[in-house]
Amino acid sequence: MSPRAPLLSVLIVSHDSADVLPRCLEALAVQEGVALEVIVVDNGSAVPPAAHPRLDRLIRNADNPGFAVACNQAAALAHGEWLLFLNPDCFPGPQDLATLLALAGQANGEGRLGVLGAQLLEADGSAQAASHRRDPTPARLLEGLRRGRAAIEPPPDAGAPREVEAISGALMLLPRASFEAVGGFDEGYRLHFEDLDLCRRLRQQELRVLFAPGLRITHLKGTSSRRRPLWVAWQKHRGWRRYYERFDAQALPAPARWGFRLLIWLALPWLLLRALKPSHRSLARTSIPSP
Repeated sequence: MSPRAPLLSVLIVSHDSADVLPRCLEALAVQEGVALEVIVVDNGSAVPPAAHPRLDRLIRNADNPGFAVACNQAAALAHGEWLLFLNPDCFPGPQDLATLLALAGQANGEGRLGVLGAQLLEADGSAQAASHRRDPTPARLLEGLRRGRAAIEPPPDAGAPREVEAISGALMLLPRASFEAVGGFDEGYRLHFEDLDLCRRLRQQELRVLFAPGLRITHLKGTSSRRRPLWVAWQKHRGWRRYYERFDAQALPAPARWGFRLLIWLALPWLLLRALKPSHRSLARTSIPSP
Protein backbone atom coordinates (compact mmCIF):
# COMPACT_ATOMS: atom_id res chain seq x y z
CA MET A 1 0.00 0.00 0.00
CA SER A 2 1.22 3.52 -0.74
CA PRO A 3 2.71 5.37 2.27
CA ARG A 4 0.38 8.29 1.59
CA ALA A 5 -3.35 8.10 2.29
CA PRO A 6 -4.71 5.49 -0.13
CA LEU A 7 -6.86 6.70 -2.97
CA LEU A 8 -9.31 3.80 -2.70
CA SER A 9 -10.65 2.07 0.41
CA VAL A 10 -12.14 -1.35 -0.31
CA LEU A 11 -14.71 -2.18 2.37
CA ILE A 12 -15.94 -5.77 2.73
CA VAL A 13 -18.58 -7.15 5.09
CA SER A 14 -18.29 -10.88 5.72
CA HIS A 15 -20.48 -13.41 7.47
CA ASP A 16 -19.56 -17.08 7.18
CA SER A 17 -17.76 -16.19 3.95
CA ALA A 18 -14.70 -18.41 4.40
CA ASP A 19 -15.40 -20.15 1.09
CA VAL A 20 -15.12 -16.93 -0.95
CA LEU A 21 -13.31 -14.22 1.04
CA PRO A 22 -9.77 -15.58 0.44
CA ARG A 23 -10.39 -15.58 -3.32
CA CYS A 24 -11.68 -12.00 -3.12
CA LEU A 25 -8.58 -10.91 -1.19
CA GLU A 26 -6.34 -12.64 -3.72
CA ALA A 27 -8.08 -10.71 -6.48
CA LEU A 28 -7.45 -7.47 -4.59
CA ALA A 29 -3.79 -8.39 -4.03
CA VAL A 30 -3.07 -8.33 -7.77
CA GLN A 31 -4.84 -5.06 -8.62
CA GLU A 32 -2.79 -2.84 -10.90
CA GLY A 33 -2.58 0.93 -11.14
CA VAL A 34 -4.39 1.85 -7.94
CA ALA A 35 -3.34 2.57 -4.34
CA LEU A 36 -5.78 0.89 -2.01
CA GLU A 37 -6.45 -0.28 1.50
CA VAL A 38 -8.67 -3.24 2.37
CA ILE A 39 -10.87 -3.31 5.46
CA VAL A 40 -13.00 -6.33 6.39
CA VAL A 41 -15.74 -6.20 9.02
CA ASP A 42 -16.80 -9.69 10.04
CA ASN A 43 -20.31 -10.06 11.41
CA GLY A 44 -20.03 -12.92 13.88
CA SER A 45 -18.83 -15.69 11.57
CA ALA A 46 -18.61 -19.18 13.07
CA VAL A 47 -15.06 -19.30 11.69
CA PRO A 48 -13.59 -15.76 11.71
CA PRO A 49 -11.53 -14.68 8.69
CA ALA A 50 -7.85 -15.52 8.79
CA ALA A 51 -5.07 -12.98 8.37
CA HIS A 52 -4.11 -12.20 4.78
CA PRO A 53 -1.26 -10.09 3.35
CA ARG A 54 -3.74 -7.94 1.40
CA LEU A 55 -5.92 -7.32 4.45
CA ASP A 56 -5.03 -4.03 6.13
CA ARG A 57 -7.58 -4.12 8.92
CA LEU A 58 -9.99 -6.72 10.28
CA ILE A 59 -12.83 -5.84 12.63
CA ARG A 60 -14.59 -8.74 14.33
CA ASN A 61 -18.12 -8.12 15.59
CA ALA A 62 -19.23 -10.55 18.27
CA ASP A 63 -22.65 -10.88 16.64
CA ASN A 64 -24.31 -9.89 13.38
CA PRO A 65 -25.58 -6.29 13.67
CA GLY A 66 -26.49 -6.20 9.98
CA PHE A 67 -24.92 -5.35 6.65
CA ALA A 68 -25.60 -1.61 6.85
CA VAL A 69 -24.11 -1.28 10.34
CA ALA A 70 -20.94 -3.11 9.28
CA CYS A 71 -20.60 -0.99 6.12
CA ASN A 72 -20.76 2.17 8.20
CA GLN A 73 -18.20 0.73 10.63
CA ALA A 74 -15.81 0.10 7.77
CA ALA A 75 -16.38 3.55 6.25
CA ALA A 76 -15.61 5.22 9.58
CA LEU A 77 -12.20 3.52 9.63
CA ALA A 78 -11.35 4.16 5.98
CA HIS A 79 -8.73 6.68 4.86
CA GLY A 80 -9.45 6.77 1.13
CA GLU A 81 -10.97 9.57 -0.91
CA TRP A 82 -13.11 6.89 -2.55
CA LEU A 83 -15.09 4.12 -0.83
CA LEU A 84 -15.72 0.82 -2.60
CA PHE A 85 -18.25 -1.44 -0.88
CA LEU A 86 -17.51 -4.91 -2.22
CA ASN A 87 -19.16 -8.22 -1.40
CA PRO A 88 -16.73 -11.02 -0.47
CA ASP A 89 -18.04 -13.09 -3.39
CA CYS A 90 -16.99 -10.46 -5.97
CA PHE A 91 -13.74 -11.10 -7.83
CA PRO A 92 -12.48 -8.09 -9.83
CA GLY A 93 -9.87 -8.66 -12.53
CA PRO A 94 -6.37 -7.14 -12.13
CA GLN A 95 -7.23 -3.86 -13.87
CA ASP A 96 -10.90 -3.61 -12.94
CA LEU A 97 -10.55 -1.34 -9.91
CA ALA A 98 -8.25 1.08 -11.72
CA THR A 99 -10.78 1.19 -14.56
CA LEU A 100 -13.68 1.66 -12.15
CA LEU A 101 -11.86 4.48 -10.38
CA ALA A 102 -10.97 6.20 -13.65
CA LEU A 103 -14.61 6.07 -14.78
CA ALA A 104 -15.74 7.45 -11.45
CA GLY A 105 -13.20 10.26 -11.52
CA GLN A 106 -14.29 11.27 -14.99
CA ALA A 107 -17.95 11.14 -14.03
CA ASN A 108 -17.34 13.18 -10.89
CA GLY A 109 -15.62 15.82 -12.98
CA GLU A 110 -18.63 16.02 -15.28
CA GLY A 111 -21.14 16.44 -12.47
CA ARG A 112 -21.95 15.47 -8.92
CA LEU A 113 -21.38 11.70 -8.64
CA GLY A 114 -23.26 9.82 -5.99
CA VAL A 115 -22.29 6.22 -6.74
CA LEU A 116 -21.00 4.07 -9.60
CA GLY A 117 -21.67 0.37 -10.18
CA ALA A 118 -20.59 -2.21 -12.76
CA GLN A 119 -22.13 -5.09 -14.68
CA LEU A 120 -22.03 -8.11 -12.39
CA LEU A 121 -21.69 -11.58 -13.86
CA GLU A 122 -22.69 -15.08 -12.82
CA ALA A 123 -19.98 -17.72 -12.57
CA ASP A 124 -20.86 -18.82 -16.12
CA GLY A 125 -20.35 -15.29 -17.46
CA SER A 126 -24.01 -14.41 -17.92
CA ALA A 127 -25.14 -10.94 -16.83
CA GLN A 128 -26.95 -10.43 -13.53
CA ALA A 129 -30.10 -8.42 -14.21
CA ALA A 130 -30.07 -6.89 -10.72
CA SER A 131 -26.75 -5.11 -11.38
CA HIS A 132 -28.87 -2.02 -11.92
CA ARG A 133 -32.47 -1.48 -10.90
CA ARG A 134 -35.40 0.89 -10.78
CA ASP A 135 -37.06 2.17 -7.62
CA PRO A 136 -39.51 -0.49 -6.37
CA THR A 137 -42.49 1.86 -6.28
CA PRO A 138 -45.96 0.41 -5.67
CA ALA A 139 -47.01 0.91 -9.31
CA ARG A 140 -43.89 -0.83 -10.62
CA LEU A 141 -44.16 -3.70 -8.16
CA LEU A 142 -47.77 -4.32 -9.13
CA GLU A 143 -46.72 -4.34 -12.77
CA GLY A 144 -43.86 -6.69 -11.88
CA LEU A 145 -46.26 -9.12 -10.21
CA ARG A 146 -48.42 -9.06 -13.33
CA ARG A 147 -45.62 -9.54 -15.84
CA GLY A 148 -43.18 -11.66 -13.78
CA ARG A 149 -39.63 -11.91 -15.10
CA ALA A 150 -40.65 -10.02 -18.24
CA ALA A 151 -40.76 -6.91 -16.06
CA ILE A 152 -37.00 -6.99 -15.39
CA GLU A 153 -35.13 -4.53 -17.56
CA PRO A 154 -32.41 -6.35 -19.55
CA PRO A 155 -28.90 -5.01 -18.91
CA PRO A 156 -27.09 -3.20 -21.73
CA ASP A 157 -24.16 -5.05 -23.24
CA ALA A 158 -21.65 -2.18 -23.30
CA GLY A 159 -21.25 1.56 -23.57
CA ALA A 160 -20.30 4.50 -21.39
CA PRO A 161 -21.60 4.85 -17.83
CA ARG A 162 -25.22 5.93 -17.80
CA GLU A 163 -27.60 7.20 -15.18
CA VAL A 164 -29.89 4.66 -13.53
CA GLU A 165 -32.10 4.78 -10.47
CA ALA A 166 -30.21 2.21 -8.39
CA ILE A 167 -27.35 -0.28 -8.52
CA SER A 168 -26.54 -3.48 -6.65
CA GLY A 169 -25.02 -3.23 -3.20
CA ALA A 170 -22.58 -5.99 -4.13
CA LEU A 171 -20.29 -3.38 -5.70
CA MET A 172 -20.74 0.33 -5.04
CA LEU A 173 -18.06 3.01 -5.53
CA LEU A 174 -18.73 6.39 -3.93
CA PRO A 175 -16.78 9.56 -3.34
CA ARG A 176 -16.39 9.82 0.43
CA ALA A 177 -18.07 13.23 0.31
CA SER A 178 -21.20 11.77 -1.30
CA PHE A 179 -21.42 8.93 1.22
CA GLU A 180 -21.10 11.37 4.11
CA ALA A 181 -23.58 13.81 2.54
CA VAL A 182 -26.41 11.31 3.02
CA GLY A 183 -25.20 9.93 6.35
CA GLY A 184 -24.08 6.56 5.01
CA PHE A 185 -26.27 3.46 5.00
CA ASP A 186 -29.51 3.42 6.99
CA GLU A 187 -28.77 1.03 9.83
CA GLY A 188 -32.45 0.19 10.20
CA TYR A 189 -32.01 -2.33 7.37
CA ARG A 190 -30.44 -5.66 8.34
CA LEU A 191 -30.12 -7.16 4.85
CA HIS A 192 -31.71 -6.15 1.52
CA PHE A 193 -33.04 -2.78 0.36
CA GLU A 194 -30.22 -0.82 2.01
CA ASP A 195 -28.64 -0.34 -1.42
CA LEU A 196 -31.92 0.83 -2.99
CA ASP A 197 -32.42 3.18 -0.05
CA LEU A 198 -28.92 4.65 -0.36
CA CYS A 199 -29.29 5.25 -4.10
CA ARG A 200 -32.63 6.97 -3.67
CA ARG A 201 -31.29 9.27 -0.95
CA LEU A 202 -28.29 10.14 -3.12
CA ARG A 203 -30.63 11.12 -5.94
CA GLN A 204 -32.71 13.19 -3.54
CA GLN A 205 -29.51 15.19 -2.92
CA GLU A 206 -29.10 15.60 -6.71
CA LEU A 207 -26.16 13.18 -6.74
CA ARG A 208 -26.00 10.93 -9.78
CA VAL A 209 -26.30 7.13 -9.68
CA LEU A 210 -24.30 5.67 -12.57
CA PHE A 211 -23.92 2.18 -14.03
CA ALA A 212 -20.94 1.11 -16.16
CA PRO A 213 -22.16 -1.73 -18.43
CA GLY A 214 -18.77 -2.19 -20.09
CA LEU A 215 -17.00 -3.10 -16.83
CA ARG A 216 -17.86 -6.71 -16.03
CA ILE A 217 -17.03 -8.33 -12.68
CA THR A 218 -17.88 -11.82 -11.41
CA HIS A 219 -20.25 -11.99 -8.43
CA LEU A 220 -21.30 -15.39 -7.07
CA LYS A 221 -24.30 -13.89 -5.26
CA GLY A 222 -25.51 -14.77 -1.79
CA THR A 223 -23.01 -17.50 -0.88
CA SER A 224 -23.57 -17.15 2.88
CA SER A 225 -27.25 -16.17 2.62
CA ARG A 226 -28.30 -19.41 0.93
CA ARG A 227 -27.49 -21.29 4.16
CA ARG A 228 -30.39 -19.55 5.96
CA PRO A 229 -33.01 -18.87 3.30
CA LEU A 230 -35.97 -18.20 5.59
CA TRP A 231 -34.08 -15.60 7.63
CA VAL A 232 -32.95 -13.90 4.42
CA ALA A 233 -36.51 -13.88 3.06
CA TRP A 234 -37.77 -12.33 6.30
CA GLN A 235 -35.10 -9.62 6.13
CA LYS A 236 -36.03 -8.91 2.51
CA HIS A 237 -39.65 -8.49 3.59
CA ARG A 238 -38.65 -6.31 6.54
CA GLY A 239 -36.51 -4.11 4.28
CA TRP A 240 -39.33 -3.81 1.75
CA ARG A 241 -41.69 -2.54 4.47
CA ARG A 242 -39.15 0.00 5.72
CA TYR A 243 -38.38 1.25 2.22
CA TYR A 244 -42.08 1.62 1.35
CA GLU A 245 -42.86 3.58 4.51
CA ARG A 246 -39.90 5.90 4.02
CA PHE A 247 -40.31 6.77 0.35
CA ASP A 248 -43.74 5.90 -1.01
CA ALA A 249 -46.45 5.37 1.59
CA GLN A 250 -47.26 8.99 2.37
CA ALA A 251 -47.63 9.92 -1.31
CA LEU A 252 -50.60 7.56 -1.66
CA PRO A 253 -54.19 8.25 -0.59
CA ALA A 254 -55.09 6.43 2.60
CA PRO A 255 -56.99 3.51 0.99
CA ALA A 256 -54.14 2.79 -1.43
CA ARG A 257 -51.54 3.24 1.30
CA TRP A 258 -53.19 0.65 3.55
CA GLY A 259 -54.00 -1.60 0.63
CA PHE A 260 -50.36 -1.79 -0.40
CA ARG A 261 -49.32 -2.47 3.21
CA LEU A 262 -51.69 -5.43 3.13
CA LEU A 263 -50.25 -6.57 -0.20
CA ILE A 264 -46.73 -6.51 1.23
CA TRP A 265 -47.80 -8.75 4.09
CA LEU A 266 -49.66 -11.08 1.73
CA ALA A 267 -46.43 -11.45 -0.25
CA LEU A 268 -44.58 -12.86 2.78
CA PRO A 269 -45.68 -16.51 2.35
CA TRP A 270 -44.64 -16.35 -1.32
CA LEU A 271 -41.20 -15.00 -0.36
CA LEU A 272 -40.75 -17.74 2.26
CA LEU A 273 -41.84 -20.55 -0.08
CA ARG A 274 -39.69 -19.16 -2.90
CA ALA A 275 -36.69 -19.06 -0.57
CA LEU A 276 -37.04 -22.78 0.15
CA LYS A 277 -36.83 -23.76 -3.52
CA PRO A 278 -33.28 -24.92 -4.35
CA SER A 279 -33.32 -23.02 -7.64
CA HIS A 280 -33.78 -19.74 -5.78
CA ARG A 281 -31.39 -20.18 -2.86
CA SER A 282 -28.51 -18.77 -4.86
CA LEU A 283 -30.51 -15.63 -5.67
CA ALA A 284 -30.32 -14.20 -2.17
CA ARG A 285 -29.61 -10.60 -3.20
CA THR A 286 -31.90 -10.43 -6.22
CA SER A 287 -34.42 -7.61 -5.89
CA ILE A 288 -38.16 -8.04 -6.11
CA PRO A 289 -38.94 -7.72 -9.84
CA SER A 290 -39.66 -4.24 -11.13
CA PRO A 291 -40.26 -3.08 -14.68
